Amino acid sequence: MGKDFNQKLHELIPGGAHTYSRGDDQYPSNAPKIFENGKGAYAWDPEGNKFLDYGMALRAVTIGYANEDINNAAFKAMQRGVNLTRATTIELEAAETLVNLFPSVDMVKFAKNGSNVTTAAVKLARSYTGKKFVCVPRQQPFFSFDDWFIGTTSLKKGVPEEHYSTTLLFDYNDIKSLEALFEKYENQIAAVMLEPATTIMPCSGKYCNAHMSIGKPCGAGMCKEDNFLIKVQNLCRKSDAVFIIDEMITGFRWHLQGAHTFFGLDPDLVTFGKGMANGFALAALAGKKAIMELGGINREGMERTFLMSTTHGAEMPALGAFIETVDFYKKNNVINHLWVYGEKLFTGINQIAIEYQMSDHFYMEGGFVSMNYVTKDVEGQNSLAFRTLFSQELIRNNVLMPWIAPSFSHGDKELEITLAAVYKALKVYKLALENGISNYLQGPAIKPVFRKFN
Repeated sequence: MGKDFNQKLHELIPGGAHTYSRGDDQYPSNAPKIFENGKGAYAWDPEGNKFLDYGMALRAVTIGYANEDINNAAFKAMQRGVNLTRATTIELEAAETLVNLFPSVDMVKFAKNGSNVTTAAVKLARSYTGKKFVCVPRQQPFFSFDDWFIGTTSLKKGVPEEHYSTTLLFDYNDIKSLEALFEKYENQIAAVMLEPATTIMPCSGKYCNAHMSIGKPCGAGMCKEDNFLIKVQNLCRKSDAVFIIDEMITGFRWHLQGAHTFFGLDPDLVTFGKGMANGFALAALAGKKAIMELGGINREGMERTFLMSTTHGAEMPALGAFIETVDFYKKNNVINHLWVYGEKLFTGINQIAIEYQMSDHFYMEGGFVSMNYVTKDVEGQNSLAFRTLFSQELIRNNVLMPWIAPSFSHGDKELEITLAAVYKALKVYKLALENGISNYLQGPAIKPVFRKFN
């Protein structure tokens, strides 16, 4: 049945899914081909097989699948009309909720996906500064499906060079590489956009993890002076460039007020999506009034910047879900749970690797809320084949872990299930190191999303 579903998916949908990271080439051959429903931290395929999920809808579900409180809030909003002809009261309430939540934010524009709001941020920055170049880190994989960014990757087919020639790449955690761009393109850089952190920290990760263990954000203490993000912010201020933080993944995970608050930043513009509505389709561009109001219509005589105009940007069920998600976070201290669970998972997995005496070939990295498992081959080189093998063996034990995105629904029971599955998976991993991976890996290794050829 699964094979038939897979064939139909590829016959009807280019790539077999609507996001490349859901594609077949991102999973081992034994991965479930299609899901039918999810609840809490689990997902089921049409045949009733149950999987403990760490993908959590591409990190968009931070509380848990089908949360009743959030679904009810969305349904209540739906009953008010879904999408009306003029702005709605829930649209205003959602805007007030977001602006009141983030100290650095004065105004907000809602949309349906992250690419639209990041592209809008770039347009605003160019409008505000009158400059054309935008800088992004080469180590961070995705900012938008629009040409200004995709053209900087290996996927250039269909993208005219003039659409991405004004996007400049620098190295995350290397302030000199960014300074060099500002020197080369003096007074021409409109903005710097970056994620505050991935699994790579802007400072010593031990400080970030230690701070949250005692409930204090990193920006409050010892790594602030050496924080790469602070240096980027200072450079932008000095050079009159717009400082844009992309919180598509870090938002509603590192800190309730965003990773930019966690790291002690004051961005000019900030973008959100994914976890802000527990999986409902919602994204946001937010920031300082002086920049955001360039997209407005009520300043007489001002030259207009056509920002975003989306029919479904203020769709009411998603806004209702967002308001309830924020309330749920506050009532249930969700952020603390993510850090505490993440620490248990991080240290538990590392301990198993140590027990097998293979911590040089498999280990965890990153913050407890943004961790990654590193897989290396017998020669100590990063290996997608061994990453595929590890994922394959977890799936044999009904744990789906393409990446690690803990949710509020992951608790002690899920931790026990996960560590038991990791124990079995790393046993096979060790055998593959000793006897050759070809004896254990079934099917092809996963491939990078950003590659020139299939």
